[in-house]
This record gives sequence, C-alpha cells and structure tokens, in this order.
Amino acid sequence: MSVRACGLIIFRRLQSDVPAQEVADNIEFLLLQTSYGIHHWTPPKGHVDPGEDDLTAALRETEEEAGLHASQFNVIKGFQKELGYPVKGKPKTVIYWLAEIKDAATEIKLSHEHQAFSWLKLPEACKLSGYPQMQEALKEAHRFLCTKV
Repeated sequence: MSVRACGLIIFRRLQSDVPAQEVADNIEFLLLQTSYGIHHWTPPKGHVDPGEDDLTAALRETEEEAGLHASQFNVIKGFQKELGYPVKGKPKTVIYWLAEIKDAATEIKLSHEHQAFSWLKLPEACKLSGYPQMQEALKEAHRFLCTKV
C-alpha cells in the first residue's frame, strides 16, 4: 500500500507590483530542514490522517510544521503537483499545492520535526532541495507563477 502525504509549496513576493519582466526574480520559496535523517530540505508536508482529505492534510501539516495558519496565505488555483518515489522500499505519493504568503514578513515557527527554514529564490531552492522530482516541482511552480502575471 502506498504512503500518502500532502503539502504546500509556499512562496512570497519580495515586492508587490513589479513589472512582468521582473516577476521571476521577485519570488522566494519556503523550505524547511528536517531535524532527522539526512536533514533534507522540503516544503511543509506530511501524512494524510485517516478520514482526512488531501488539501486539509496539507493545511494541517503547514500549520504544524511551519506555524502558518490557512488565514496567512492564499492557495493558488490551477496548480497541483504529484510526486511519487520509494521510501524504505514502499511507494510514497506526495501532492503539493501552491500557496502565497499574504505578508512576506510573517514569522515561521518550526515544529520539533525541523531545525531550520529558509526563503530561497528558485536556483537556491532547487540546489538545497537536492531531489530531482522536488526540483522539477519547484521549477513548474515558478513557471506557473511567471505566466500568471
């Protein structure tokens, strides 16, 4: 049986109302560093609880792991990315939605599951995330945002 997890690719805009040609350089993504294992970096995500729908799980996990309540960001319509990979010999599916933080200065409050966080532009976020599927998800999210100007 496949393990299922959900999360949000959280982003912020460094400035509001930037010209269309500057949108790409105006976006930063939030990545959290785990306090276990190889201390990898990912957006907030976690397992779906029994009876819980996917988006509710993503919202709950974002609040638990980053201290961000659903009232502090907007989920962006039209973007959803599903990743699939093995973990400890079992298939895992992770579904991400894209969400924009309303106030770029909002405080991030990490849970015990994470030891650090960082707001990163796309190249740095891809480098830190390390995994090709996560890098592609970040790139797709970035392209999506750059075409929605």
